[in-house]
Amino acid sequence: MTSSAAATRLGFEPFVNVSPVELRSNWTAADVLGVISAANRQVFGNDHLMASERLVGAESLLASGNLSVRDFVRALAQSELYRTKFFSSTPQVRFIELNFKHLLGRAPNDEAEITEHVNRYIEHGYEAEINSYIDSDEYQENFGESIVPYYRGFAYQRGQKNVTFNRMFQLYRGYANSDRSQGKNKSTWLTTDLAQNSANPIRTPHFGQGLAGNTAGDRGQLYRVRAVQADRGRTTQIRRSVSEYLVSYDQLSPTIQRLSQRGSRITQISLA
Repeated sequence: MTSSAAATRLGFEPFVNVSPVELRSNWTAADVLGVISAANRQVFGNDHLMASERLVGAESLLASGNLSVRDFVRALAQSELYRTKFFSSTPQVRFIELNFKHLLGRAPNDEAEITEHVNRYIEHGYEAEINSYIDSDEYQENFGESIVPYYRGFAYQRGQKNVTFNRMFQLYRGYANSDRSQGKNKSTWLTTDLAQNSANPIRTPHFGQGLAGNTAGDRGQLYRVRAVQADRGRTTQIRRSVSEYLVSYDQLSPTIQRLSQRGSRITQISLA
C-alpha cells in the first residue's frame, strides 16, 4: 500500500481509503444515482457529460434492476459516445491504453498485451475489443457484477507486475483532469516504455515531482523559480511579494510563460 503522505504528494489521495462504489442487493434510488455517476466518471475518463449525452436507456434499465453494473459499464463503453471520445479521434494504441485504464483500472503490463488487443480489434471488431476487458477473469475477480471499475493501479496486487504501478502514473494526470483534455490525447503515452520494457519515472500530475530515488537524469530534476510581482505603474508599490515555485524540467517553460503573463519578474532560476 502507498502511504497517505505519498498519495497526497503524487495526487491520488482521493482514492486512498475510499470504498469502491457497489450496487448491493438492497439498493435505493440514491445508490443507483451514485453508481451511474461513478460509472460515467470512470468509463468516460472524468470527462464532463452533458445531460443530452447520457445513456438514459441504459440508466433506466439499471434503475429497474434489469441491468447489472457490469453490463451498464459495457453499455457505456460500447456506446457511440465512447467511440467518439476515445476511438474515432485517437490512435488505436492510445485507445487500448485508455480501455485498460477505464475498464480494468490499470495500465497495460507490456507490449504483448497491446499487441493482443490490436489483433483482436483487427480480427473481431470494436465490440469484441470492449468485451474482452469486461468478460475477462480479471474484471470478474476485481469488480464482479455489482462494483464500478476503479483505479487499481496505484497499489501492488496479486498477479500485477510492479512496473504497472509506474505506468499507471503515465496515464493518470490528476483527479480533476479528464482523459480528453490531456495535451497528449492524440498520441500514445506508453509506446516507448512498453517497447523497451522499461519503467518510466513517477511524477506528480501538477508539478512533475518524483518519488525519491526515481528520477530520470536532468529532466527529472526539480528547478526553483523565484519571481516578484512587477510594478505596472498603476499604484505606488511599497512592498513586493517574492514567490518561489518548484517545477520539473517539463514544466519550466510553461511556468515562466505563466508568470510573465501575470506581470511577474523572474529573478532567479536554479536547481532545487
